[in-house]
Amino acid sequence: MKTYIHKTAEIATTAKIGCGVKIWHYVQILDKVEIGENSTIGKGVYIDKYVKIGKKCNIQNNVSIYRGVVLDDFVFIGPHVCFSNNKNPRSVSENGEMVKEGRDWFAKNIHIKKGASIGANVTLIPGITIGEYALIGGGAVVTKDIPPFALAYGNPARVHGKVNKSGRKIK
Repeated sequence: MKTYIHKTAEIATTAKIGCGVKIWHYVQILDKVEIGENSTIGKGVYIDKYVKIGKKCNIQNNVSIYRGVVLDDFVFIGPHVCFSNNKNPRSVSENGEMVKEGRDWFAKNIHIKKGASIGANVTLIPGITIGEYALIGGGAVVTKDIPPFALAYGNPARVHGKVNKSGRKIK
């Protein structure tokens, strides 16, 4: 499969893009991002520095993926999903200066494990892990770890059952 990068995409020279990746309109990919082979990055996606995306991932339109996020292979991310990475977001520090990286910034990672699916408009709070093949329903706010094969939805997201590898609910 041939790699496709739309002419409006902005990709840092230090980003590593695998074979067969498709990158659509108005995508921004910053420094040292890694995207595995045959993944698709939808229109208007923002990918911050140091993000790692596995192979055969599908990231739908208008997703924001911030530093510290790792997506394993075969992950699906629905449209308008937001990965946050700062546990204590502030515009200014205690001394009134603009917040910069380092001591003023309390970043936490998010890890989405192999085969997991995240529905549209989900917000993921920093410091969580979504287990293998878990399915997060649209609009959820995920505030804690979700186990493998779990079906979770709501605000805050809670586990409401189990799914199989194809995402179908197990009765």
